[in-house]
Amino acid sequence: MELKWGTRGVRWAAAVVVAVVTLAGCGAEQGESGRSGGAAHGSGVPEVDEEKDLPELPLDRYDFSTRDSEREQQAADRFTQRCMKSHGFPDFPRQWREQDTTMSNRLIAVAISTTLYGSLDLDGARRSGYGVERDALEKYEKKHARKGRLVTPDEYKVLRGEGAGRKMPEGGCAQAGAQRVRADVKDENLLMRYVADRRTALDKAVAKDPRMRRALDEWADCVVDKGFKRYASPEAAFRDKAWERGNEGDTRRTRRERDTAVADVECKREHNTAGVWWTVAAEHQRRDIARHRSTYEAVRADLERVRATVRGVLEGGA
Repeated sequence: MELKWGTRGVRWAAAVVVAVVTLAGCGAEQGESGRSGGAAHGSGVPEVDEEKDLPELPLDRYDFSTRDSEREQQAADRFTQRCMKSHGFPDFPRQWREQDTTMSNRLIAVAISTTLYGSLDLDGARRSGYGVERDALEKYEKKHARKGRLVTPDEYKVLRGEGAGRKMPEGGCAQAGAQRVRADVKDENLLMRYVADRRTALDKAVAKDPRMRRALDEWADCVVDKGFKRYASPEAAFRDKAWERGNEGDTRRTRRERDTAVADVECKREHNTAGVWWTVAAEHQRRDIARHRSTYEAVRADLERVRATVRGVLEGGA
């Protein structure tokens, strides 16, 4: 499962390291896909063995991509740099960081996957069962760590709006930079919340859909047939208290845990559980978009306004 950073830190505070814990397993030796071939799920259902096999969902068109978020942050940083220069710091860099951070002084937040199909990471299950993939976490941290020089104490006061006796934007230049990127947005609350809220509501509907219930029952029967406990869903298997998950999200990684994770993913591959999930989710999303098209289009218009501002800044037009 890809590790994703929340858009501009909305979901988590900047000081938090986000470890997306993957629900993992190991593949069966049943041919190239690991699928038994006995179950037919109907035309139009994608065959999904790995995350990369999942097509885009309809709601994805109304949300920022990971690349969008990265580019927006780059544009905000340029606006911040201009603000800092205008407040007496001509050498303020385009890339900057506020402090050195280490694992010893960071809070680790564990964001557990809420998708019904869980994770399809076979190698991860072999190594870690349902625990934290430390190598992936470290790679993620390294990729997303802020680059550039450390800001000085005087710069920090203006950057964060804490400089006594100075006239500066409320919240400092960092906040002003972030706000400038979205200055043309018509309804920021709608932009930030609408699609996320609709996803949550639709996920609940998908979970209750008879097709999804049958798919999960099929998956659960398969796990039991392999000699393991019956679970309502892969997420329930992930949350099993038997794994003794600690404060930082890791588990004991016992043989039983790892073998359960193996069976979990084997069964998802054999019965195309993630493919069924995608099909049901896509249908519910398309229907919702049709029912609320004007609101979705308002969101998309604001997405395009942000993208236009970002293009103007990063490509030299603003």
